[in-house]
Amino acid sequence: MHTPTTEARPSIYYRYQVHPSWLASQHAKQERKQVVIAGAGPAGLVTALELARYGVPCVVLNSELQVSQGSRAIVFTRRSMEILQQVGVAQRMTDNGLPWRFGNSFYRNQQVFRLEAPHDPNDRFFPMLNIQQQYLEEYLLDACKAHALIDLRWGNKVTKVAQMTDLAQVEVDTPEGTYTLETEWLVAADGGRSAIRSAMNLQMEGTSYEGFFVIADIKIDLPLPTERLAYFDPDWNRGNTILMHREPLGIWRVDYQLPEGETPEEALRPESMKARIDAQLAMIGHGGKPWKMDWSSVYSARTMTLPNFVHGRVVFTGDAAHLLPIFGVRGANTAFQDAQSLGWQLAFVVKGLAGPALLANHSAERVGAAREIIEESGKSTRFMAPPAGGFQLLRDAVLSLSLTQDFVRPLYHWRTSRPHEYTHSMLNSRGDDNALFTCGPAHGAPPQNIRLGPDDFLLDHLGGGFDLLYFTEAHAVPEALQAVVTAVRAKGVPIRVTAVGAAQAVAGADATLADASGDVRQRYGVPASGAGYLLRPDQHVCARWLSLDATRLQDAINAALPLPGAST
Repeated sequence: MHTPTTEARPSIYYRYQVHPSWLASQHAKQERKQVVIAGAGPAGLVTALELARYGVPCVVLNSELQVSQGSRAIVFTRRSMEILQQVGVAQRMTDNGLPWRFGNSFYRNQQVFRLEAPHDPNDRFFPMLNIQQQYLEEYLLDACKAHALIDLRWGNKVTKVAQMTDLAQVEVDTPEGTYTLETEWLVAADGGRSAIRSAMNLQMEGTSYEGFFVIADIKIDLPLPTERLAYFDPDWNRGNTILMHREPLGIWRVDYQLPEGETPEEALRPESMKARIDAQLAMIGHGGKPWKMDWSSVYSARTMTLPNFVHGRVVFTGDAAHLLPIFGVRGANTAFQDAQSLGWQLAFVVKGLAGPALLANHSAERVGAAREIIEESGKSTRFMAPPAGGFQLLRDAVLSLSLTQDFVRPLYHWRTSRPHEYTHSMLNSRGDDNALFTCGPAHGAPPQNIRLGPDDFLLDHLGGGFDLLYFTEAHAVPEALQAVVTAVRAKGVPIRVTAVGAAQAVAGADATLADASGDVRQRYGVPASGAGYLLRPDQHVCARWLSLDATRLQDAINAALPLPGAST
């Protein structure tokens, strides 16, 4: 019998709320579900909210009775904020988080590199935002509670999964015993130690790196800006690396690498942690300042992924599908992209708007993204915590040269997480003008945001289905294009037409953006009226035309929605 703790987790800055367990005896007999999500972390909750946006109900099972312990993920990228805007929590993140764009690297306490992340007036969000994961989960949970289509069940743990041809049977353990759920699809979002993945005997591919890091959240008043601080080879921790981040509410994250041979148990002894945090504070000129420990853990870097995220009626997402190192803020940020992709593609399959090939496409795209991230993060990991031997020798040479040689300093760049571009997706149009554009977001790329007014941006007007951006100064969208859109909508496919460029409302468009400055047309590489972009429901580009006609629009929509029987 599953007995999650009913005692609130300790914290000196966050008040944990313990929720009552959902018990089958207090509810009606369980009917078959369309989607069950195992796990209420960032990946599971964003997937639930995305499904709800498309009208698909789901059950979310959370084995615990409260949000996760400790700050965990604390840095969220601009693209993550754009995704969170779609599910309604970006404003709360912005209101309570700490934005930043600079990173500093020090070798033996001498600054050798300063990273400046791009940011311009066309960006609604900063490149990075620091806020503890507990708050993110709280905001997502509040958004889920506001959706009648999301059934959130606390204290419910998946213990067994049996698959049939068209459904999965899920055994769920609770404080009063087990019950069974039948579901068309099970989303395994149960984290890096996924019990579902283990029970199905699925193996990840990739690398587990040597060495461990202690992660510690401390409450302390430091007169330092919100910037990433990385210290290499400090006097008190020779050969190793320390990271520091400011968090809201007077909390600082300190990550420090353990000396070779030291066990996690030894590292987490209070006296050991105190000595090392005191040494770090002394090194940066704030020795003797009082501080309190809130939470600590031990972490080791892994770059691994399942080679396929879809197994019968079970779809893996987030850390259950891949394990990525913290260097470059890749964990939760990658999970948001997973969830956004899965949400719309699973919803379209459940609603019969596309065949199973669409989920196969989701797997192919997100496995490709994971492998790209693994390649990039592997480079970062080998620099931050190099394996013994050649990698250690090379990293030490870079560190030493960086004191006097400018040309090696860019090697400190930590290759921040970025949205994957689905350049070779099967959903991309084969008959558009992608190759003829000289600029603008290409096949598979996310859109470029553009400021339209003081508090008005292009992405504020997009999302919730397919988006057709039609560039025109005419009074109406051509009737042939309108006919295609009408026919697509008649099949239940959400598609929105936004006319860009006209000073007046354009007939046949759902919205008109004047673009008096020409910024949208310039950034999207559109030279004249009649051009268009088609964005998927996750906002990635699947077609673009210098001159759009009805036949090519229909062809692009057909490619983006493979019907039952379509091959991958």
